[in-house]
Amino acid sequence: MDPLDFLTDKQLLQFFRCSRTQMSCMEQPHTFLNQLRDHHFIPEKMYKKLIRCRSKEVREKGVYQVLDWVESERPDSIKVFWNCVFRDHLLLQYPTLRLLRNSLLDGSFTFYEKLPEKVEKEEEEEDKKKKASADGEEEEDEEEEEEKKTGRKKSKKRSESAEKGKPSTSTQSTPSQKKKVQRVKYCSPFCKGEKSDIWNWPIYKTQLPVTCGDKEGMLIRNKLAKVERCIVVQDRWFTPSGFEEFGGKKSRKNWKYSIHCRGTTLGELIQAKRALFPFNQSAGSSTESEEDDDDEEEEEEAEQEREEGERRDQANTAEESSTGGSHCGVKKTVFKVTCGAINGMLHNDRFASGSCGKSIRTELCWMTPVEFVTGESALEDPSWKKDIQWDGKPLSVLIESKILVIHSLLCKCKLCSSTAKDRHDHDNDDDCFICRSQGSLICCDKCPRSFHQRCHLPNVDDAILGDDCPWMCTFCVLRTSQPWRYPKQMTYQEALTCRISDHLLECQYLLLCLYHADEEHIAVADPCINVRNYTSVIKTPIWLDRVVEKLQQNLYQSMQHFVSDVLLIFTNCATFNRDNTELRGMGKRLKDLFEREFKSTFSIQLQHPTASNCQ
Repeated sequence: MDPLDFLTDKQLLQFFRCSRTQMSCMEQPHTFLNQLRDHHFIPEKMYKKLIRCRSKEVREKGVYQVLDWVESERPDSIKVFWNCVFRDHLLLQYPTLRLLRNSLLDGSFTFYEKLPEKVEKEEEEEDKKKKASADGEEEEDEEEEEEKKTGRKKSKKRSESAEKGKPSTSTQSTPSQKKKVQRVKYCSPFCKGEKSDIWNWPIYKTQLPVTCGDKEGMLIRNKLAKVERCIVVQDRWFTPSGFEEFGGKKSRKNWKYSIHCRGTTLGELIQAKRALFPFNQSAGSSTESEEDDDDEEEEEEAEQEREEGERRDQANTAEESSTGGSHCGVKKTVFKVTCGAINGMLHNDRFASGSCGKSIRTELCWMTPVEFVTGESALEDPSWKKDIQWDGKPLSVLIESKILVIHSLLCKCKLCSSTAKDRHDHDNDDDCFICRSQGSLICCDKCPRSFHQRCHLPNVDDAILGDDCPWMCTFCVLRTSQPWRYPKQMTYQEALTCRISDHLLECQYLLLCLYHADEEHIAVADPCINVRNYTSVIKTPIWLDRVVEKLQQNLYQSMQHFVSDVLLIFTNCATFNRDNTELRGMGKRLKDLFEREFKSTFSIQLQHPTASNCQ
């Protein structure tokens, strides 16, 4: 549904007037300006001047002037303008445009019957004062000429009245002169009375532009107050500590002073202004002082909750390292736990109690702590706190140190909900199994994995998804079909001679394993684009995305061609990074994983030969 089809030109023009400041503050507006230029919504001279501009503040002022020009010169084409800027490629690049379009879709933008008239009274007063000043000077000149002719001065009363009509020549300026000086120097897109601190702008009541290092993003205020992933960078969501790491400031370990908003750290804003946490004031007949007390209590509770979330979100690695010393200082969100011979990963953001919150992920499913101990749903067993082990210690250590917090029996959150829908919502991962980011995910009905439709291999079309149609990921399809696909073991050479068309499933599975394991993305994208001097060292570049592309285009004839390309990725990695032990080690681990999974997938018993035998 396109909201532009249901709005009049008058409504769209009103929406445009109220959105100019917001659009003028978009980061890196070059693509936006190019789109306006393509549709003749910007004068060529103004466009060339803006494109060359490097100052961020001057560029924002220039974009505002462009939008002002559109309003005055193209008001009849306002619907064409919004169709122009609400294109997919612009919506993907600019979160501001997505928010504007969503405000039309969900009806959150209010169309007023009549906006306040444009204030021009001050300018009229200025013109009157200038005219009065000019008249006063003319009168003074006439008096001087008359004095020269008659040799007499005008009466005191007359000269006083003349002085009232002209500005004073003394060093002390009158209020009107001070206002005039300020008006000449004042050049800003702010409204009258609006402070230059952008966190006081009405448009930034819900979001703030933030930076960390050379990375720029948009912070959503209410999500920060709720201890959620609150910073978005081109459709990628981060916690404050995750954005700090993304900006290359992980070593500081204090996101409050690593993340800035227009030169001011978030820590200073939180401490001095409380500007980042919107709270609802108390309703009813309570007095103003009672409302202030309630707000202060809410702010204290939110501050405590946020600090607790910060303590939990300091790291996002999938496995807790075993270190000596006190366990009370552990700052992890995921813990490797065991119960007898069963292993799992406990996520404290999903933990509620022993029987609530499916917080432990195994290879096959998500479980509550009680289910992890008993193997099936049961009444809460008090022994789960000591039967589940973490780092050789019972789970009660994490509970006593307040790292794991048991919810109240009266808690009404979704983790503690007893409804089938809420419990089913926690059967799958919250992040994509391949790229480890959130978004619109599809969930496998046989395992806990979730995927973006384009991350999964093969890509998943909307047509095959449905409420009544269970969907299985490639991992589950291969696992369930492997016994009858390979009833007997084969040699490595026999596997290489297989036709690729008969083993697309195995190739897709192997590639998904590599994508998941390559957390640093050293083998995913084309290295010729981002790595300097790569082509001067590597004569035959190859990477995972290219292998997927060739597989989808049926460019491989046999498994040997496919395996050769994959192993060439690791050979190139070792050659180019011969002086970089860390990257060379990552490539070696990915190669070992590929060889191990290839052997397991094709039921190969013999030792895997060296890479040179298959090239």
